[in-house]
Amino acid sequence: MWQIFSRFLALGLISFGGPAAHIGYFRKAFVDELQWLDSKQYSSFVALSQFMPGPGSSQVGFAIGYHRGGLLGGLAAFLGFTLPSFLLMFLFAVTSAQWLDLTAVEGAIHGLKLLAVVVVADATLSMFSQFCQRKTTKVLMATTAVATLLMPSLLMQITVLIVAAVVGVMLLTRGEAITPDAPAIKLNYYWLALFIIGLATSFYFINQPDSLGLIFAKFFQVGSLVFGGGHVVLPLLETSVGEYMTPDRFLTGYALAQAIPGPMFTLATFLGADLWLESPIQGALVATFAIFIPGFLLMLVGLKSWHSISQRPAIAGALAGVNAAVVGLLLAALYQPVFTSAVIMPLDMALVVIGFSILKIFKPSLVWLVIGFAFIGSILAML
Repeated sequence: MWQIFSRFLALGLISFGGPAAHIGYFRKAFVDELQWLDSKQYSSFVALSQFMPGPGSSQVGFAIGYHRGGLLGGLAAFLGFTLPSFLLMFLFAVTSAQWLDLTAVEGAIHGLKLLAVVVVADATLSMFSQFCQRKTTKVLMATTAVATLLMPSLLMQITVLIVAAVVGVMLLTRGEAITPDAPAIKLNYYWLALFIIGLATSFYFINQPDSLGLIFAKFFQVGSLVFGGGHVVLPLLETSVGEYMTPDRFLTGYALAQAIPGPMFTLATFLGADLWLESPIQGALVATFAIFIPGFLLMLVGLKSWHSISQRPAIAGALAGVNAAVVGLLLAALYQPVFTSAVIMPLDMALVVIGFSILKIFKPSLVWLVIGFAFIGSILAML
């Protein structure tokens, strides 16, 4: 368990760039470097997370931990990856964040954003090579990227994934995938029951003003509704808890969540501490737990049987279509928000090209790339 926790803790300290970048970091660390799972298993976890509400990249991390060490492994992965951003967001909520204005810190963060461009580009290229070998999958990838670039919305993401699954069933199902002796699919209804109980409980607590139960209810319902994770959580949280604080305070929390490594869902940590001033740590813990747990419970419903599920001919075809669409989503995310928020001038693009070349030619450890980009970013900012 300690190995899982420590590996994810290290990534939680350096994973800037949002969900798309996190998927790239996970792939490089756990598929390419540590080989805890192969690329096919990893892609199936990514595809499954796309269909489930909740924090997409954290769900993938949870699935990797579960694959490596069962339920405790999944929890260790979640705690390791989330702990740095949780502590930072809590610190920002109860103290001043003026140190973020320091030139060296701003430069280091900008350098890590450039590294996120490199990592996401590498992940996109690798996944394209693996999952877009047929004309149909290439068309699905390109169509998905174009659609989400031109009409970036949660509805569009869900639509293209559904269309890709249907096209996959129709055009990508292969007869040789049939396995008559394949084990029966067994969903874990225990976790589904816990999710339903949690959701029902949230509707009870929603009418309990000035209580930790209300905080649990608000964040549990958001975690049960948000698909795609990342920036998608902003409008739902603003609708849910925005009325309890000033718009400026809410947007400050959102800006800080973008500036730090780790999952953006830890915006809930900041908001929870703000909503429960009599004991900010309690508010932060309840809000963070409540927004993450629905997605993990739903992942656990089918995660153990996901390999068997994915072997069924129709499901395999649908999964092939979804994998191609995920590459398209990743390509769109590479441009917006990863590239557009990081590459501002020609020097930035030059650093991205240099970093990508070093990654592909010399294949250094991710740690060295993080140190290098943070250092260069700080130096350039102070010049």
